[in-house]
Amino acid sequence: MRSRWIAGLFVLLFLVSAAWGAQAAWDGLSVHFIDVGQAEAALLQSAECTILIDAGGPDGSEVVDYLRSLGVENIDLFIVTHPHADHIGQAVQVLGGFSVAEVWMSGYEHYTPAFEELVDAVLASDAAYYEPRTGYEQSWGGLTLQVLNPAQLRGTAHQDCLVVKATYGEISFLFTGDAEKNTEAELVQEGLPLEAQVLQLGHHGSRTSSSLGFLLAVNPKLAIYSAGLGNDYGHPHGEVVDRLRILGIPVFGTDQYGTIVIKTDGQSCELSASRWEEQPSLQCVDLNTASFGELQRIVHIGPERAQQIIEERAKRPFRSIDELALRIEGIGEKRLADIKAQGLACVKEVSDGKQ
Repeated sequence: MRSRWIAGLFVLLFLVSAAWGAQAAWDGLSVHFIDVGQAEAALLQSAECTILIDAGGPDGSEVVDYLRSLGVENIDLFIVTHPHADHIGQAVQVLGGFSVAEVWMSGYEHYTPAFEELVDAVLASDAAYYEPRTGYEQSWGGLTLQVLNPAQLRGTAHQDCLVVKATYGEISFLFTGDAEKNTEAELVQEGLPLEAQVLQLGHHGSRTSSSLGFLLAVNPKLAIYSAGLGNDYGHPHGEVVDRLRILGIPVFGTDQYGTIVIKTDGQSCELSASRWEEQPSLQCVDLNTASFGELQRIVHIGPERAQQIIEERAKRPFRSIDELALRIEGIGEKRLADIKAQGLACVKEVSDGKQ
């Protein structure tokens, strides 16, 4: 995996330390959102534990291959959020290929061959089995996992989906599986500790999840989703992406960036992605050529200011970032300084229009 410091975004999100290599030794927590196409799998690694959450779809071996590429031999905890094929597809391979100490499932029974094979594999393994409920916590050194859902089984896979919050120092990650809006509303109503710096969007970024009230309760600084490039479901759905943009929450998906890895020491975070080099628009958003959507990746640039930029550059090109303070309403010296610190906006060579 090629690693690149995402300049600016995490300068705004967290107090950041120096850049790192994706395969370098790390004393803190690494969270890997594995590229498994239109499926889901995440890996948490620290000096004290290795935890796998879900196991991708049934038509590949990406999860096992990725674990082996990292030198994983033992898995302390394997969490199956719910028994749909795009979350348990390679679970039998995981149980057969690694020493798994413990398996968590919600207890919801899904009578499909894939689920029955998973149950058989759990029973045939040496893994302990547990069905945790809301409020259950378990710790490994500096990492604590807290179960937020379900409090009790309600009879559908998505309602009974395990929702887990992982906290390392001052940084929390919230994994929601395919939990939908009704479950999100219940979690908010119950006053559960939802706030987290990193949110894995529910149901692959579907409109069935990521309601406004839930996003406000979680208050993430960054959102991640898992989806296949050009998938038939249209994930992530536009209304979810727009909602995140309005709230000022950057979002990254495995469809565009491949496997995404976030490393934290408990106070700061750093991010790398296997296909980062394929996203030049994030390395530089040119004020004179960027699309309406791309412009909104720049801090303090929402829909209205993006439209202003487009109208202004039609009159005459921007020749420097400094011109934002002169030509765009609401951009003063302080916001201009934030934009420069983000390191995302740029003005490439401007033509005078002469032949």
